[in-house]
Amino acid sequence: MCYEMMSGQPCYAGLSDTELLQKLIGVRQTQKYYRGSLLAVFTATGSSALPEKCVVARELVRRWLNEELRRESVLGSPVAVRDYLRIHFAGQEHESFVALFLDAQNRLIAMDELFRGTLTQTSVYPREVVKAVLLANAAAVIFAHNHPSGVADPSKSDQLLTTTLQSALSLIDVRVLDHFIVAGADVCSFAERGLL
Repeated sequence: MCYEMMSGQPCYAGLSDTELLQKLIGVRQTQKYYRGSLLAVFTATGSSALPEKCVVARELVRRWLNEELRRESVLGSPVAVRDYLRIHFAGQEHESFVALFLDAQNRLIAMDELFRGTLTQTSVYPREVVKAVLLANAAAVIFAHNHPSGVADPSKSDQLLTTTLQSALSLIDVRVLDHFIVAGADVCSFAERGLL
């Protein structure tokens, strides 16, 4: 028996994706948008292509994860960081480079999109990154960017950029904790791959 049933609330964990979507947006809308993947339902290009309730649900989840990252150390909730980044980059057709600015306890101060590029590349300027880190008064930072191509593997230029940023920020005693590449549902962590 699930916890919700014991507390008097309905249990949704046992429902299929289709059943949950029907509760959220109705049977007709579910038939129109659901094709065996929730990714397509919540990340369709252009918010107008989605039912408004899906856009609202996605934004609520993003805000909830943001609160979670502000409340506790990001090192204690790596899944929340990955989920937050997946939601942030969902449906983007261009590359963008973001920084999560962290305090001395590794809690989120703010997240900022520092650079926006094209479908295949983004120009990142270390000087501007250092300025943004100082402006946020961050003690540590996590970088992330997306690959709209759908491949989460870091390129040589991604690795070189990360090393350059790490060197520049070490001069002002700011730690680079990780660099994530998000490609749809796939997320690559430089730290996990030993690239930091």
